[in-house]
Amino acid sequence: MEYDERLAHFRQTRLNPFDRGEEEDHPEGGKATQQHETSSELFSGTKTHSSDRTMDLGLAEDHFSRPVGSFVASDIEQLKLAIEECKKLILELPEHSERQKDTVVKLIHLRLKLQELKDPEEDEPNLRIILEHRFSKEKSKSVKQTCDKCSTIIWGLIQTWYTCTGCYYRCHSKCMNQITKPCVRSKVSHQSEYELSICPEIGLDRQDYRCAECRTPISLRGVPSEARQCDYTGQYYCSTCHWNDTAVVPARVIHNWEFEPRKVCRSSMRYLTLMMPRPVLKLKEINPLLFNFVEELVEIRKLRHDILLMKPYFITCKEAMEARLLLQLQDRQHFVENDDMYSLQDLIDISTGRLSCSLTEIHTTFAKHIKLDCERCQAKGFVCELCKEGDILFPFDSHTSVCHECSAVFHR
Repeated sequence: MEYDERLAHFRQTRLNPFDRGEEEDHPEGGKATQQHETSSELFSGTKTHSSDRTMDLGLAEDHFSRPVGSFVASDIEQLKLAIEECKKLILELPEHSERQKDTVVKLIHLRLKLQELKDPEEDEPNLRIILEHRFSKEKSKSVKQTCDKCSTIIWGLIQTWYTCTGCYYRCHSKCMNQITKPCVRSKVSHQSEYELSICPEIGLDRQDYRCAECRTPISLRGVPSEARQCDYTGQYYCSTCHWNDTAVVPARVIHNWEFEPRKVCRSSMRYLTLMMPRPVLKLKEINPLLFNFVEELVEIRKLRHDILLMKPYFITCKEAMEARLLLQLQDRQHFVENDDMYSLQDLIDISTGRLSCSLTEIHTTFAKHIKLDCERCQAKGFVCELCKEGDILFPFDSHTSVCHECSAVFHR
């Protein structure tokens, strides 16, 4: 049979998902036999070039653009049937053959079209607000993410998906109307505090054997769904709300100085991530004994106290303001406001030694400006009121003492 005749015969078979005319012209029993014969006949013969292969697949026609009017359920069913037939044909054809590769290409295009019908991209807004989430439409097509609602992979190439700009909640466009979790950033804004009890468990019976978030039935035996405990809240969650993410738990840090990441649920993971840089921990009130056992904390407290004593020099110094010395602490703005508030990130960096190194370097830079580089700042030094001897004193020197009433500086 000539090529053109074979191509015309192929386009009339069920492999074309939008051709319904043949269903009326042929009896039901002869469809599978006729289609198999047509497919075998189509792919028999000599090898063809890539352009000829495209013609053999029936892709030269506009099968995959949206026709006039909307698709109905039968269109999706036709595509599903065509996909199944392609899959069967791929298994029957010789492995790694050109005909098998052609059929795989056909299968890919059919699946793309089916996904387009299930998840249309037309008229999707760029910004949507749901339960205080501010969802922004993502443009990335290559990054593979996981939907926080249905826990399946987001295929950016063929699916529309959104990310909350506040808590980074990601989901398919088709899953957005099913979201029941409010944005965690709103909780951070209205309630900036940690749970400071270590894993405050209440038991599955108090939860009525249901997920603490979505109320799905759960049990420790995994029937109907596995119960997973969040080390931060102490409650149990289903596998959809708890992905076994790990995070440093603030209560364990403050009471035990323990930084081992623990398993937490998704909502706790987002909350802890957003709270990480916020200075909400007043250690001298929560656990003052911690300073007796952690030497690094004592060192950091002394450096922070010295920086607060240097701050008045910089505020009244033109050169320091032009050099923007205080901006060296812009990532830890609370260090130039007080010396007793800490963020969870501060404590983590203290345990690793990172904060001690960086803060010591900044302290040295500040002291060098005041004592050596700037004449204005040097002129604001003190002379010991008791002995009136020695070098000019500054309140942040290690060998000096400061009067809390008049702020006079003396040798220690």
